[in-house]
Amino acid sequence: MTSVLRHCLLLLCFFVSAVYAWQPQQGDIIFHTSRSSQSLAIQKATGSVYSHMGIILLRDGKPYVYEAAKTVRFTPLKQWIARGTDNHYVVKRLNKSLSASQQQALYREAIRYQSRPYDLTFSWDDERIYCSELVWKIYKNALNTEVGQLQTLRELDLSSPEVQAKMKERYGKNIPLNETVISPVAMFDSPRLTTVYESR
Repeated sequence: MTSVLRHCLLLLCFFVSAVYAWQPQQGDIIFHTSRSSQSLAIQKATGSVYSHMGIILLRDGKPYVYEAAKTVRFTPLKQWIARGTDNHYVVKRLNKSLSASQQQALYREAIRYQSRPYDLTFSWDDERIYCSELVWKIYKNALNTEVGQLQTLRELDLSSPEVQAKMKERYGKNIPLNETVISPVAMFDSPRLTTVYESR
């Protein structure tokens, strides 16, 4: 290998590590604080700064965040990070390493949801889907692994004006307090996950 080629490869490795800061793996779960209009209400209701999340899937060797936004879609990792507040994000991973077949199972399950619309009412059916519901169901259906404790809507903190306003906007007077929900923080706090990277 020539010294020029060796130098170019070293620069490439440095660039990749600088962009991603950790080695993305299929199935990594990534969290950040969204700038969406509902972000503050989610933070108030769940008691966490993290209001949006997705799962890392690899396509042609490149990492994407598979997320429920306007629709379920692949978003380039760098673009997803830039959308969050202050470019801050946290990456978590299952405590046990995933085999190649398990990683493939996650991908197959994930793409079943592609292009489904975002669920503004946070219902538990699959017709529409929200961010943490998407990731939770991918893991549950693909690997029979429950990442995070399910709750009902009434178990969240619904007392703040921001949450009250969003509930009135979405539900009117018919708030489904017994609806099953999974929040980003419930998955963030799962003992099945280990933090592999947190940006500064």
